[in-house]
Amino acid sequence: MTVAAGVARYASGIPDVAAFILAGLALAGLAWVVSFATEQVGGRFGPAVTGLMQSTLGNLPEFFVVIFALQAGEVIVAETAILGSILVNALLTLGLAIIFGARREKDGIMRFSPRLPNDTATLLLIASFIIVLVGLATQSHDPASHHIRTISIIGAIAILVVYAVWVRQYLTTPSAADEHHEAPRLSTRNALILLAIGGAASAFVSDWFVHALEPTIHTLHISRAFAGLVIVAIAGNAVEHAVGVVLASKGQYELAISVIKNSVAQIAAFLYPVLVLVSLLTASTLTFALAPVYIGALFGTAILVWQITGDGEATLFEGTALVATFVILATVAAFE
Repeated sequence: MTVAAGVARYASGIPDVAAFILAGLALAGLAWVVSFATEQVGGRFGPAVTGLMQSTLGNLPEFFVVIFALQAGEVIVAETAILGSILVNALLTLGLAIIFGARREKDGIMRFSPRLPNDTATLLLIASFIIVLVGLATQSHDPASHHIRTISIIGAIAILVVYAVWVRQYLTTPSAADEHHEAPRLSTRNALILLAIGGAASAFVSDWFVHALEPTIHTLHISRAFAGLVIVAIAGNAVEHAVGVVLASKGQYELAISVIKNSVAQIAAFLYPVLVLVSLLTASTLTFALAPVYIGALFGTAILVWQITGDGEATLFEGTALVATFVILATVAAFE
């Protein structure tokens, strides 16, 4: 599928919508490769290291998608793609993982360590804090609203420091092990090679994906907000969707939660701040200024996720609630 997407990108006469769909399917195909490799690595390094490593590689498509979008002047797509990545993983992917996990348990309760969910909620709230402050300053037109770029740069550096401290603490603290883990079928070397190939290939596919995005938006008559918040976010985070849901369906709850929650934490407290700084070198500058509706969505998501996963237990009802919340959000984005 990756080869077909490459041909569609550079060959003449192929409709942009077809090229867009092929690129999206190629990203999903790479997700399954990374999903399998992550499961193999997880048997040797444990949920903490594996989840962090997988989320780093899994977020590479999103990083490149946003960079290419900013270079093309698609600021709205870039902003909503980042926000959408957080919301897709925290609501849709986590919700589906909980649904599959809870259904396989006799008492209908999916159990996992509450440590990472609580840490993720803290990091998400920190990112929400600066976004809310910038939003309030912008809407009220106070003196700080004239310095949003400077505030964003300083805020990005501060959040990155917090994230670095958390990563060190997270990796040096023993974590729970999965009870349902299967014996690895690949060597560590081959599994790492698969992860590296999946991450590298995603950079090329992301470029093809963004190239076909603009004409697809016009052809299908969809809003840029919906394209970024839903379409780009889902395609760019296909790795987390596949890995998290598949692992949960197999009973590997600690690893599933580690993959999903690490992705949420990394996007909010690492990827977004890094992109704010990197955007200083692109055609368009990225800041923490977002539309009020998305500020509310982000803050509400942080509270909802903490409420549902903070106790280390989740049920079918709670997983369904997370998925329903994302559906509501996607509906709002469609009319933005």
